Amino acid sequence: MADDGSAQSTSVWPLPKFYFQVKWDSQVMSFQEVSGLDIEAQIIEYRSGDNPVFSTIKMPGIKKSGNVTMKKGVYKSDNKFWDWFSQIKMNTIKRVPVTISLLDEAGSPTMVWTLANAWPTKITGTDLKSDGNEVAIETIEIAHEGITIDNA
Repeated sequence: MADDGSAQSTSVWPLPKFYFQVKWDSQVMSFQEVSGLDIEAQIIEYRSGDNPVFSTIKMPGIKKSGNVTMKKGVYKSDNKFWDWFSQIKMNTIKRVPVTISLLDEAGSPTMVWTLANAWPTKITGTDLKSDGNEVAIETIEIAHEGITIDNA
């Protein structure tokens, strides 16, 4: 007898990545793509001088987070990226928490990445082509002071 799938567990399948939400501070924004949600521990190599083994050992060092890149369509009179970027003055900028949530079918968060003290480091405007047939996309690169992950 063929299995109709009605008895399948909801935890067996990986989540699709196309349904997500981004909050800047408390404002919800729509994006086409978010990338760079990574963290790494730098490697410290050490060998004591009297160690009979002639190789180093590796230890975890300082944690380092990469910048997060977000892409969205260009809308008329929407200058949120540029307004935030223009606030950089004499090494100061308003830093905000940015929350990226992967949503389930019902729109509830299943995984939540939170960027602490985020600020814009680079904005790339859209390219313009007279014979193009694409949507205008702008990109913002965000630096932050750490990323936390929560399974809702």
